[in-house]
Parts: sequence; structure tokens; C-alpha cells
Amino acid sequence: MKALITAGGRGTRLRPLTHTSNKHLIPVANKPMIHYAIEAVAAAGIRDIGISINPDTGADLKAALGTGEAWGVHFTYIVQEAPLGLAHVLRVAEPFLRGDRFVFYLGDNLIVGGITRFVNQFEASADHCHLILARVRDPQRFGVAEVRDGQVVRVEEKPRHPTSDLAVAGIYCYTEAIFEAVHAIRPSARGELEISDAHQYLLDQGRRVSFSEATGWWKDTGKPEDLLEANRVVLDTMLPGTRPDIRGEVDARSDIAGKVVIEAGAKILGSQIRGPAIIGADAVVQRSYIGPYTALGPRCVVRNSELEYSILCAGTQILDANVRIERSLLGREVTISRGNSRPKTQKFILGDQSVIELV
Repeated sequence: MKALITAGGRGTRLRPLTHTSNKHLIPVANKPMIHYAIEAVAAAGIRDIGISINPDTGADLKAALGTGEAWGVHFTYIVQEAPLGLAHVLRVAEPFLRGDRFVFYLGDNLIVGGITRFVNQFEASADHCHLILARVRDPQRFGVAEVRDGQVVRVEEKPRHPTSDLAVAGIYCYTEAIFEAVHAIRPSARGELEISDAHQYLLDQGRRVSFSEATGWWKDTGKPEDLLEANRVVLDTMLPGTRPDIRGEVDARSDIAGKVVIEAGAKILGSQIRGPAIIGADAVVQRSYIGPYTALGPRCVVRNSELEYSILCAGTQILDANVRIERSLLGREVTISRGNSRPKTQKFILGDQSVIELV
């Protein structure tokens, strides 16, 4: 069995961060989001993995991920020249995938608990397609499945009037039958080959389309608020233990409480940290408060500031901020420093190398 992981999306909803970085490399709990997909696929026993990339950021992905050796797998990089839809990704990857059942995993999706049980269920079946469904509050944002008597009977992409709250999560299992479908469908009104149309084609042709309902947490991290929520859940559920894991330096004036990971080389000086939180390697936190659900990347500096429910990418600095910063997503090497004004709360979504002075 093979797998195909998408990493070619342009991440328009995450701009300005994605002007300078591939969205799949944005960290969640200090780990690039695509790592979670790779780990889930590898844990399911799949060793031959295709990575779909685009021409603009593909080199960054290759440099960051390498050959797959770090996960005990092998990567084949597949270039999608233009963003023409998920079904088009399968068209482009057909030469790599032909002859095998496979998993199609959208690289910006996270699911707690992995995919092993779904893969095992599909491999033991005669189904042509297996969908993972998740109940959501806003189904109009997703492909939506209509289920009747335990069977998928209809799939529609981002319907204006959804017939159910069952979103099709971005993890699918297929046989070669899917290639007939992706070649038969036509572009949608937005000019893309929709994966939901391919699923509906299979249903219309009488193919076996089964499903499992995700019982844990699943997230499509397409927007800043989704990334912050994913960071919250990962910190809540995946950090080890219930007490601080301190591998760096914490001085006697600091107070660390809850699930907190302080990585090697990090220094905590005269500060309070409340978990769940993670402080990256060689970061410095001085005379500051770091609140729950915060991830500081490697080499970040926070001095005389307050921060919570935020993601800071590598090398970012918050210096003498006169506001509490929360629900913020800051790119690499961003600098926020103090101006002259009354204290208040601020929220930021900042791309790499931004410089902000608070006034």
C-alpha cells in the first residue's frame, strides 16, 4: 500500500505567513504540520509515500523533509504545476500510485489517534473508496456526505444548504477505481477538479464507498484560528505527562506549572509559565508571563512581556511589550517591541521578518 500527502497548497487564507513559507511547514506545537501526516501514515505501516508539491515552494519542502529516511519511509516528490483541485492532484500522481491501494492524506489536516484503524478496515474490505467523516458545526465549508442506512449515498462540495453535518475529512482510502473517476469529472464553477465530484462519480457508477466516523478530534488547519485551535489540542493531548518536562535552564525566581516542555538550551529567567505550553530549543524567556496553549519556536526571545494562546515561529522576539499578546500567529524572525501607549490586548497574524512597534 502507498500514500500520497498533499503539500502543494498555496495557503492563501494564511497570508501573510505563506508569502514566504509553505503552509505545511508552519509549526503546530513546534513541529511542522506536515510531520503529523507523515507520522500517521508511517504508523499505519506505509513506507512508500508520494509528496505533492508546487513549483514555487517545492524546493523548501524537499530541503525540510529530505528523502523520508528520518521516518523510516521513502518519499517521491510529485509536482502539480497549477492549483487545479485535489482530483487533479490524483491525475498528476497516477503513475506513482497505479497498481496499489493507497491513502490520500491532505497535509494540512490533523487527526488525533492516527489513521491505522481506518487503513486496516479498508485493506480488509472489498470497497473501492473509504471516507473518514467528522461532525462539524459549519459543514458548508467542507465536502459533505449524506449517509443513509449506514451507507454513503451522496457527496457534495461546500454545499450552500448541507444535508448533514458530516464533513469529509481530508484523509481518504482508494483503489485504482478513483482514476476512472478523476478522469471522468469536469472542472467545477471555480475551475477545479473537485474530489467530492470524484466520490459522487464512484457512487453513481455503483462502486462501493464506505465510511468511518472519526471519534476523536480532527482539524483542517486552513485558517489562522484553525491553526491556533490545532496547537491548543496538540498541546493538550500530546504533551507527555502532567508535570513540567525541563531540559533547559530554569532559574530559582521562575515558576513553571502544568504540562510544560522546555527544550534543551532554552533559558527561563524570572518568569511564569503556565501549561500546556512548549518552549523551543535555545529560546529565552525573561521577566515574562507565558500563558496556556503557547508554542515558542527555537531561538525565540520574550522579554518583559505577556503572551498566551499563540504560536511564535523560530527566531521571533517580543521585547518590552506594553500589552498582553494573545491568539496570535507570528512568522519567523518577527520583532514586536514597546511603544508609548496605555496597556491593552493585541492580536497579530504576522508573516516572516515583520517588525511591529506598539504605540
